[in-house]
Amino acid sequence: MEIVIKLSQFLLSLSLLIILHELGHFIPAKLFKTRVEKFYLFFDVKYSLLKKKIGETEYGIGWLPLGGYVKISGMIDESMDKEQMALPAQPWEFRSKPAWQRLIIMLGGVTVNFILAFIIYIGMAYAYGDSYIANADMKDGLLIENQAMINAGFKSGDKIVAVDGEKIVRFDKEISSKVILGKEVVRDRNGVEQTIKMPNDFVDQLSKVEKVPLVSIRIPFVIGNVPDDESLNKNLKAKDILLSLNGQTTKYLDQAKVILENNKNKTVSALVLRDQKQVNLNVKVNTEGKLGVQLGGLGLETLEKLGYYKITHQKYSFLESIPFGIEKGKDQLVGYGKQLKMIFNPETKAYKQVGGFKAIFDIFPSSWSWEVFWSITAILSIMLGVMNLLPIPALDGGHVMFLLFEIVSGKKPSDKFLENAQMAGFVLLISLLLFANGNDIYKAIIGK
Repeated sequence: MEIVIKLSQFLLSLSLLIILHELGHFIPAKLFKTRVEKFYLFFDVKYSLLKKKIGETEYGIGWLPLGGYVKISGMIDESMDKEQMALPAQPWEFRSKPAWQRLIIMLGGVTVNFILAFIIYIGMAYAYGDSYIANADMKDGLLIENQAMINAGFKSGDKIVAVDGEKIVRFDKEISSKVILGKEVVRDRNGVEQTIKMPNDFVDQLSKVEKVPLVSIRIPFVIGNVPDDESLNKNLKAKDILLSLNGQTTKYLDQAKVILENNKNKTVSALVLRDQKQVNLNVKVNTEGKLGVQLGGLGLETLEKLGYYKITHQKYSFLESIPFGIEKGKDQLVGYGKQLKMIFNPETKAYKQVGGFKAIFDIFPSSWSWEVFWSITAILSIMLGVMNLLPIPALDGGHVMFLLFEIVSGKKPSDKFLENAQMAGFVLLISLLLFANGNDIYKAIIGK
C-alpha cells in the first residue's frame, strides 16, 4: 500500500507539472495564432494510451512517463519534422512569427513553473500557516549525529548561529539545506562562537555516511513500548520519560545514550516521569548499552507543554500570505541555483549525488499528506523551470538563447544549424538523463 501511495503522489505531481508547463507554451502560441498540432502528457512513442483531436490539435496521453510536449507547427523541436520544415513557411507556423512572439512562446513553460511554485507557497501559508522554534530559544543546542557534520567540527549541543553571514532566526526544516549549501557556518558552543569553513566535498561526504539528518532538535528519552518477552526492565512502562540515570541528568536522549554506553551490563538508578509524577527505580543495562525497550516520540505540542521548547505558531490572512509565499519561493529559487552551482563545480563532487526519477520518487512520503505533497511539488516546479532554462539546445533555454541572438543581431540562424544544434542538444540531454538515472542505479546497488 505504501508503494501505491508514493507512486500516486509521484505521478500526480509529475502530471500536474508537465501539463501546466506545456500549457505555458500552448496558450501564447494560440494567442499569437500559431498552430499547435499535438498536446501530450508523457511521450507517445509509436502509440498513445488515449488521444482525441479537437479542432487542429490532438490531445493525448502517451505511455512513456518521461515528460510531455506540445508540437508547434513550423518549429524545430524534438520531433525533427524535416519534411514540414522543407515546405514554404505558412502564416500559422512558429517560424513565420516575429522573434519577440516566438520568445514569449518559448518562455511560457518556465514562467508557468515559477508562477505555480509561488502560488503554492502562498496557498500553503494561507492554509497551513507556519510553525517553528526561534533559534534563540534553542537553549541547549541541536542534536548532531551525522558523521559528516561531526567531521566538519560540530557536535550535539552546538547552536547554528549563521550561514554565510546570514543569521539563522528560526529553526525549521530549511536549516539543513542552508548548511549543505553554505561555505562558512558560525556555531555557538557553550557561549563561544566560532566560524567553521565547510569542506568543499561536504555533499560527497554526506553520501558516504549513515543517512541521518544533519541537525535536528534534541528530544527526551521516551519509552515507546516494553516487550513482554524476556524484557530486562519490566518496571518501565510505555510513555515513561527518563529524567536521570545513575544520578546524572538525562534531559535528552543523546545524553542518556552516553550514560548507558558507559554502564554496560550494570544495574543503575533511574528517575522517570510517569503520569506527571516522578518515580525512582533501578534499571538494568545490557551488554550493548541498552535498556531493551522500544523508543517512543513526542509531538512538538507535548514537548512545548513539558517545557522543552517554545513553539511559535504563525497564521496568515490571505493578504499576509502573499509576501510570505513570495519570499519563500524566492529563497527556494536562490537555494536551487546554489545547488546547481555546486553540481557544476568539480571540487564539491556534488555531481555524484545527481539523481533521476528514482531520486524524485523517493522524496515522496509513504503516507499521504497534502501539505508535504504541495511542498514537494513546489520545489519540483522550481527545479523544472530552472533546468529548462539551461542554454542547451532541445531545452527551452536553448531556443531562448538562439532567439535572443536573433533579436540582438538581427540575423536568424539557418534551419540546418538549428537542426544540428537540436540533435546535439538532444544527445547531451539523453546523456545527462542516463547519468542521473545511472547514479540512482549505482546507489541502489552499493546501498548508498
